Amino acid sequence: MFMGEYHHTIDTKGRMIIPAKFREGLGESFVLTRGLDKCLFGYPMSEWKILEEKLKSLPLTKKDARAFTRFFFSGAVECELDKQGRINITTPLLQYAKLEKECVVIGVSNRIELWSKNVWDQYVEEQEESFEEIAENMIDFDI
Repeated sequence: MFMGEYHHTIDTKGRMIIPAKFREGLGESFVLTRGLDKCLFGYPMSEWKILEEKLKSLPLTKKDARAFTRFFFSGAVECELDKQGRINITTPLLQYAKLEKECVVIGVSNRIELWSKNVWDQYVEEQEESFEEIAENMIDFDI
């Protein structure tokens, strides 16, 4: 399980250190793809295979299913950690998530998320204002 928030930087070559606490759970290689809310999702291979099977089962006749599957898979890349615990993030993914220098890596149960620090700070500020309302809505999910 991934949890926590870590602040890192991306160098001029698009490399970023993955927090040591996340490296073992991600394994030697993992999948990085476009996520929701303008961040990147990183999945260990075992979790990616589960998600892949779910997405493959979506009906091709549904426009939204096709669009989501295209969006998700077209941005996906396999990442390998180097000896310093860094990954190289592709230019399209850097641009999608607006990752420049300062970034935030968070653990979200079965995946990690990479955020631009500015985008993350704005997201947290917006969500904090409605956190109690969100919590009330989660009661429907037996949480």
